[in-house]
Amino acid sequence: MSELTQLNSIEGHLAKPSGQGPWPAVIVIQEWWGLDDQTKSIADRFAEEGYLAFAPDLYHGELAKLGDNDKAFMLVQKYGPTAVNDLHKVFDGLKDHSDATDKVGSVGFCFGGRMSLALSTIRSVDAVCTFYGGGMQEVFPKLRQNLKAPVLGFFGDADESIPAGTIEEFDKLLHDVGVEHEVITYPNSGHAFFRDSDPGVYKPEAAKDAWERVKKFFGKNLN
Repeated sequence: MSELTQLNSIEGHLAKPSGQGPWPAVIVIQEWWGLDDQTKSIADRFAEEGYLAFAPDLYHGELAKLGDNDKAFMLVQKYGPTAVNDLHKVFDGLKDHSDATDKVGSVGFCFGGRMSLALSTIRSVDAVCTFYGGGMQEVFPKLRQNLKAPVLGFFGDADESIPAGTIEEFDKLLHDVGVEHEVITYPNSGHAFFRDSDPGVYKPEAAKDAWERVKKFFGKNLN
């Protein structure tokens, strides 16, 4: 079951598993386009796996069409500075939710991949996953200081949006901090390889492998 609702004053897409809770919770964080059908579908998939999944609308009703990079950039500039604050409200709301256990994980894509990491620096997230986190290097100093959670990261070797050396720097940072982590880089895959609604970027084999890995990751750390 899924619905558009508010969680601790933040609107978003809430997907519940069938049956009776409580369930571990997962925050599903949008790409830079906004809370689109793709993001909602991922929340629904997590609900099918037994998680209370909430995809917050970090753009507060605004949305860029797929491919409208100028508008997406404008929305990131407009709402990016408040996104982490919105996410900590969502985290706190899930912690208090009657259908949730005390375990909360986060997963984000592109812009959301960076936000997933950023949330882990201000709240005690139990498991953090990032898919090709755009601009994630901006969060590295705070990760070095505050990260405590296990991390799973997915990237494509042909992703031109992530500067050369950033993935290696990220992996080394996680090693230095001492958290459990795994960083996967898929061959012949670019940015947004998980977006199954966009045949121009979707890589089925990489996406399937990443989905199996993230299910095992959350299964280990949230149950």
